Amino acid sequence: VVAEGRNVSVNGAAVPEGRPYLHKGLGVSWPGDWVAVASSLGVRVAWDGHLAVTVTAEPELRGGTWGLCGTYTDDPSDDFLRPDGDIAAFAAAFGNAWKVP
Repeated sequence: VVAEGRNVSVNGAAVPEGRPYLHKGLGVSWPGDWVAVASSLGVRVAWDGHLAVTVTAEPELRGGTWGLCGTYTDDPSDDFLRPDGDIAAFAAAFGNAWKVP
């Protein structure tokens, strides 16, 4: 899924603004001024088209996530777990550790 402002595409195919999209466990919806992408895996990402992003995960995923979403354990001591298993001291170091080329 690629979103640039209000322009959204899935696998290169444009999703018309305001029209819901559902295909193979991936859904795109337009709640208010936001665009939201939900997967059948239980993760939802919503974006305001500018700066704000929210990520939510179903309760069944508690303790089973990793990466920028965190470990979902409600334990602040592992919030900044890097891919190498160490804990980053700062949010910027945590985010940079998960960058991909």
